[in-house]
Amino acid sequence: MNKMTTAERRGYQMICDATGSMMVIACDQRGGMRTLLAATPEEQAKISNETLGKTKYDITRYLAAEAGCVLVDPICAVPGIVDENVVPRDTALLVGLDASGWDLSPQGYRISRMVEGINARKVRELGATGGKIMIYLRTDTPEANTDNLATLREVIADFAREDLLLVVEFLTYQLENENKETYQNKIPQLIQDGCRACIDCGAKVLKIPYPGTEAACASVTEICGSIPWAVLSAGVDHQTFLQQVEISLRNGASGVIAGRSLWKDCISLDRNVSREKLTSVAVGRLHDIQQLLRKYKRAMADA
Repeated sequence: MNKMTTAERRGYQMICDATGSMMVIACDQRGGMRTLLAATPEEQAKISNETLGKTKYDITRYLAAEAGCVLVDPICAVPGIVDENVVPRDTALLVGLDASGWDLSPQGYRISRMVEGINARKVRELGATGGKIMIYLRTDTPEANTDNLATLREVIADFAREDLLLVVEFLTYQLENENKETYQNKIPQLIQDGCRACIDCGAKVLKIPYPGTEAACASVTEICGSIPWAVLSAGVDHQTFLQQVEISLRNGASGVIAGRSLWKDCISLDRNVSREKLTSVAVGRLHDIQQLLRKYKRAMADA
């Protein structure tokens, strides 16, 4: 099993909260965040990277400051989030390497994009605790994954040379001409096999979609062994995500990396509105998740 170095372990400790569980606020989205801030493509296109960066500052200042860590992009948010004293001293910082969107192969497979010029050394120069990479996988279709797994192996090797923490995320997707119900039935197995593929490439910390069932969560934990995994929110509503978090934690998950489910209806181009909603709504949602982290931390301690 892939074992963290001392430096990686220290980075992992920093992205966890007082329970020892990952509690990361994700706001590395760009295109998706623009769709929440403006109704039409024309209005969305007018939102500058600087404006988007200020939105991420607000999420960090009013929400992530109460969590263990914040995950941001390297285009809008850094280095300003550090240089302007936005991220608190005791809140860790992850920088995402993946770019918005994806390329399509001639066969219709998603090819993950990376932000140009962002590698482990640059992440360290930006003052971050570590990095995060996201790739697309369809493990039931090996030819769909060749380029993405090659990218993942390269990035893992780069972060290993720098001895810097890397969180590995993968997402599944519906293939062209694939029936939606057929795809949804495959999701638990796709996620389990995706964990295996990432671990085989050298991943040491995983960020994954909700595996779908109690049994699938338990299987993921068995597959991962000593490798910690966090469940992501995928933008579902808060109550749905709480149920997913509880099932995941009950079956061995090591924490949560959550974004849109916390703040998607709490951000605005009017920063006064963002401040009011982030502090009155999003923070309460975060506390709900933290209560579950404490509950299962105690349960594990009593076992």
